[in-house]
Amino acid sequence: MKNIIILNGSPRKNGNTSALIQAFTEGAESAGHKVSTFFLDRMNINGCKGCFGGGKDAEHPCVQKDDMEQIYPVYKEADIVVLASPAYYWGISGQLKTAFDRLFAVTESSPDYEGPKKDCILLMAAESWEFEEILFWYDRLEKNIGWKSIGKVLCGDVMNIGDIIGNPKLDEARALGASIQ
Repeated sequence: MKNIIILNGSPRKNGNTSALIQAFTEGAESAGHKVSTFFLDRMNINGCKGCFGGGKDAEHPCVQKDDMEQIYPVYKEADIVVLASPAYYWGISGQLKTAFDRLFAVTESSPDYEGPKKDCILLMAAESWEFEEILFWYDRLEKNIGWKSIGKVLCGDVMNIGDIIGNPKLDEARALGASIQ
């Protein structure tokens, strides 16, 4: 069994990104994995201060005390991190970027700033099919922090809530979740 954390960066609780997450979760849970999802838009998460003051307390790695306190323990135990977001201006949403930046406090817990090694997955819904900039960022992120991507589901042409219904990308997300070993 794998522990999977999903960071949902969409502001729409029932939007297209959430539909991808739901399909992925169904697949992963059917394969016996534990999935924890955080809907970041409804959480109180402040931006990183760049203070390099984190890492002094392993249980509370950041000097800021906000809803990241709920995410840190699940993140540390996770084998797989799923980054889920709509595409905003050829990038991930601000909600996801803010939370992800704050994960650096866990890296600061290591004397050599060696962050935890994780497998990762990208789930993304977008109005268009222009994912090049996002994939560039994701591939560099994976390389620079030593993670390993085990899958991506990118679904374009889904702007309005519900546009994704019946889309084969939902089956792809479900199959990806079910394929995790």
